[in-house]
Amino acid sequence: MRRWRRGENAVDFTFDEEQLALQDVARRAMEEIDGDAVRRLADDPVGFDADHWARLGQLGWTGMLLPDSGAGLLEMCIVLEQMGRVPMPGPFFSSAVYATLAARALGADDLLAGLAEGGQRGTVALHEQGHGHPLSTVRARARRKGAGWVVSGSKPIVVDGHTADWAIVVALAEDGIRSFLLPSPRAEAVPNLDPTRKLARLVLDDESVEPLGPTGDQTDLWRGVLDDVAVALSAELIGVSHRALDEAVEYARERVVFDRPIATFQSVKHRIVDMFHSLEMARAGVHFAAWASDTGAPERARAAAMAAAYTTETAVRVTGDNIQVHGGVGFTWANDAHFLFTRAKQNEVLLGGSGIQWQQVATELVGA
Repeated sequence: MRRWRRGENAVDFTFDEEQLALQDVARRAMEEIDGDAVRRLADDPVGFDADHWARLGQLGWTGMLLPDSGAGLLEMCIVLEQMGRVPMPGPFFSSAVYATLAARALGADDLLAGLAEGGQRGTVALHEQGHGHPLSTVRARARRKGAGWVVSGSKPIVVDGHTADWAIVVALAEDGIRSFLLPSPRAEAVPNLDPTRKLARLVLDDESVEPLGPTGDQTDLWRGVLDDVAVALSAELIGVSHRALDEAVEYARERVVFDRPIATFQSVKHRIVDMFHSLEMARAGVHFAAWASDTGAPERARAAAMAAAYTTETAVRVTGDNIQVHGGVGFTWANDAHFLFTRAKQNEVLLGGSGIQWQQVATELVGA
């Protein structure tokens, strides 16, 4: 696996044979999803193909983040990079990444088997309206009612909430942030910027739920989950950016203006080189952050924040530059450039925005 050797002059940061094989399998699997399929699923209210979802389960990717899978966040990032190149529609992120990381951290082992097989799809209902760290926006209330618990509140952004079999709802209880299992969430799909990743609104009115995880405040537990989720989203954006760079290079070579390819123009060359430079810097940061999470390195939280902040801003800029290189054709539905841009832009704000990540870095550097 990728290694970071401390106390040595050299840094060994390369994939091992198994990881390279995983990367190759993921690349070939994603090549089976063409632009027509992406457009069809973008228009589909459900947003994913059942046969393709089953294929992901057969490959073992829906259970990759289970404790006994033999893989870790770095391996998941390898897969997500290739998915970002499509960009792949469907609930893989919400179920196989977000819900799985949450269930694992909460010790909800009975939920993990269904997720790993792909027969069950979960999601997380955490974010609410407001600014600041996502956990600081939580206003939904949980209280005891009889022998059980009920939750009331509104969750305006639940990824794939309208098709999930269950949701982990984060709410405020008397002892702080707590987690609850909501079977069969009745969430309503809502319009959003990225048509290939569906969002839903979940309104709760004394909904019966089951408590999950340890008693007491779970804020620190959820901070760790959100750090890993941010790294996973950033890995996806590495693939998005890489695809945008490849498209820009290919189009610049083919597009002829004034009897010469636009790739020969200095301004286009500079733009493409800047795209490449930003992408490679982001890639190194994401891989290091994934390694830091898998190994429990002391700089784990800071590495996640730095990778997420830099990569999201890079992806928006690189995918935007790809559209600029294409000119007017880059805005058309027939071109894939806009799918890459909308995935990058929505990911940038999905977990509170890159400003939250930069704030976390600043807090660690200069104190609260």
